[in-house]
Amino acid sequence: MRKRKFSLSSKYVLLLLAVICIVLVMVSYLTGDATSPVNRAVGYVIAPVQKGIAAAGNWLETKFSFLQDKESLIEENKALQERVDELTLENTTLKGNSFELDRLRALYGLDNQYSQYPKVAASVIGKDTGNWFHNFIIDKGKKDGIEVDMNVIASGGLVGKIVAVGNDWARVRSIIDDSSNVSAMTQTTGDYCVISGNLELLEDGEITMSNLYDTDDNVQVGEMIVTSNISETYLPGLLIGYLSEISVDANNMTKSGKASLVVDFEHIREVFVITQKKQ
Repeated sequence: MRKRKFSLSSKYVLLLLAVICIVLVMVSYLTGDATSPVNRAVGYVIAPVQKGIAAAGNWLETKFSFLQDKESLIEENKALQERVDELTLENTTLKGNSFELDRLRALYGLDNQYSQYPKVAASVIGKDTGNWFHNFIIDKGKKDGIEVDMNVIASGGLVGKIVAVGNDWARVRSIIDDSSNVSAMTQTTGDYCVISGNLELLEDGEITMSNLYDTDDNVQVGEMIVTSNISETYLPGLLIGYLSEISVDANNMTKSGKASLVVDFEHIREVFVITQKKQ
């Protein structure tokens, strides 16, 4: 009869080894000998694991710190952007207020410049197509005492006249309109001339001057041009511009040229309507 060989299952072997390790650890702990083989063996096993855990902990701490810093930076950036938006709005408001103040000062100065005439202030509420204010609508009308042929001024000089009136609106035809002709004269010499609308000259801020009688050649470039006392609809002495070019006509009797306008006919927002009409 054959004898049966003795064998242990692998799970029993692992269990036995585990028990042995536990016993050795306990012995090593009880003896307190750090240099014992058991302690060294345990150190060889535990130390790498501890290093790995420490490294993982450091990585997680660094990552967490980075995320915290990132969140903090995002919040700071958001706060800074909000402050930038606030400052931008404040700056825009200040610029608007400054611009508004300049306009009011200009209107006040214009009011004083022509203090001898009664006036009504009005705002532009509409205009014809194009860049230039050759025909436009204002927000004052019959209920404000506005009538046809009343003179309109802005920016220190003549703009035009009222050509149509409603109850709360009026239409202005400016002196730059192609159909406009203004009887004018030179301020110092009193020589008469005619100022005519010419949209082609507006890019240079100029208007046409013609029929100037200056037989003594007293009129020079730079001369102030104002409305004349013989105009049918325009009050005398309203500033139009300054003579910028002059030449003798073919008839050798009159002169023609150009005048630089004092009113910016590309940017008109407020005007004064002189409620006194030419008699």
